[in-house]
Amino acid sequence: MDTRAPGHDRTGEHADTAPNRGTPARAPWAARRRAAGLRGALYRAVLAAGAPFARLDRARPAGPADGRAAAPGRGRRGTALLSAVPLALVAGAGLPGAAAADDGAAATRSQGTPASIPAAVPEGLRPFYTQRIDWETCGAVVQCGELVVPTDYADPAAGTIRLSLARVRATDPADRIGSLLYNPGGPGASGVDAVKSASEMLATPGVAARYDLVSFDPRGVGESAPVRCAPVRTAGDAPVDITPDTPAEVDGFVRSARENAAACGSGTGPRLGHVSTLETARDMDVLRAVLGDPKLNYLGVSYGTYLGTLYADLFPDRVGRLTLDAAVDPRLDALESLRGQAAGFQRALDAFLADCTKRPECPLGTDPAKAAKRLTDLLARLDRSPLPAGGAGLLDRDTTVVIMAQSLYGRDSWPALESALGAALAGNGTEFSELVEGAADNAFGQSFQAISCLDLPPAVTSSEQLQAELPSFRQASPVFGEWLGWSALNCAEWPVAAVGTPRTITAPGTPPILVVGTTRDPATPYAWAEGLAGQLESGVLLTRDGDGHSGYNVGNACVDRAVDRYLIEGLPPADGTRCA
Repeated sequence: MDTRAPGHDRTGEHADTAPNRGTPARAPWAARRRAAGLRGALYRAVLAAGAPFARLDRARPAGPADGRAAAPGRGRRGTALLSAVPLALVAGAGLPGAAAADDGAAATRSQGTPASIPAAVPEGLRPFYTQRIDWETCGAVVQCGELVVPTDYADPAAGTIRLSLARVRATDPADRIGSLLYNPGGPGASGVDAVKSASEMLATPGVAARYDLVSFDPRGVGESAPVRCAPVRTAGDAPVDITPDTPAEVDGFVRSARENAAACGSGTGPRLGHVSTLETARDMDVLRAVLGDPKLNYLGVSYGTYLGTLYADLFPDRVGRLTLDAAVDPRLDALESLRGQAAGFQRALDAFLADCTKRPECPLGTDPAKAAKRLTDLLARLDRSPLPAGGAGLLDRDTTVVIMAQSLYGRDSWPALESALGAALAGNGTEFSELVEGAADNAFGQSFQAISCLDLPPAVTSSEQLQAELPSFRQASPVFGEWLGWSALNCAEWPVAAVGTPRTITAPGTPPILVVGTTRDPATPYAWAEGLAGQLESGVLLTRDGDGHSGYNVGNACVDRAVDRYLIEGLPPADGTRCA
């Protein structure tokens, strides 16, 4: 039975204003799993310029295959934003019925139980906690459904948002523990896509046997009333430099940031103020209750650790087994976070260079210090004279820096990066283009910025203030500092005030919360995992000594055993356990 309100599609948008969207072709999951966290870092550098990261600005016809319009020019310049249709959130969308589940329908229907629905739920929120999810088959082993949540928890009658859900049932239903909610990171990554494309990669077979794996597109993301930003430039407009170094370039960057912020305000409307992680944490409690789970069992990666931490802060008595992998430290402000990432990417680059220079065939040589100098010299040359990169494409310094960042998310990308650097040193940028085909994603970028700007106050409020901070970014990373530093302007003129603040979160009274950190994680530095585990009253730190982003289910048997035992038996490892 279709319980959606008339005039709505699955995105939560009014059907008359929402374009018809098909399912795009998707990259292999191994690359996309890293990309969820990667794009968070990448879009910081370009959203203020009012454009998604183009990676390589290759001439290609616009069309339904990818929905993007490519503009000619240097790779460091952004392309124009996707056209977006303004949305109208219709108040009073109906909730799914709350009738008791039919006999034999348990496999396709979820509804809360007295044990899962808190007795103290305010009357205005009770219809949300007592709704029903009707699951429909949407893949070989995947079921999809919808959850209705209030747009504004302070005024539940003011309107609703429909969240898109996906799940894979436990493979051993006789020993099923319950649901394991999963968030892949971002902010802006689609949990539905993660489950649909490769649910087997989210958790080990042992965990998948005991839990229903459930994820969702958070509000403002994917198919859950996504953020939309109106176009701010046409193909004929001058491109915007994302690391400006002249007064004219700075003025263009600031102007474009202002236009982009206004475009997101006009394209999304009042709902732009209701896509915060705090609200998503409350949505997650509604989902927990409707799934029938008295406690939340959760696996969050990267940004997903921040979501899980806020949930534990809001609902400590409803915490079950929380695993927070590649942790975010909620005490850090936006500027500290960006500077920490600059240092994290530099640390990962140094590890890559140390590995490369161990081999005589390394294109950068066999001395790490000289290799670093050759790399910075190459970047300086690319800033002056971009290289041909196949077709009409050009490879310049900024594009190269961001592609290198992408390649530092996992050691499996290092050989391709090494080869591409060798080709670039020989005067050919084409191999770099092959590393990033099809990676631009306007929808992710728009959601990323909207959520980020609500979660923390702006890092800086003017270009003058930013330029005063740039030396500290360059000190943190001679390669990545400038790029991440300029991204601090992203939220300076955002049309909606932030609702979150940096703060210590202790979550008193929760059972043990497992925090997983990787020592050379580029995007969420290991110090952040130490910080989160240390401030949580029940935090337990599990360390993977290694490279890349995240630690669980990436090939380290020691980490996997510890996390699996915690999720299946409720027994965390000893605090401070290290896995090589």
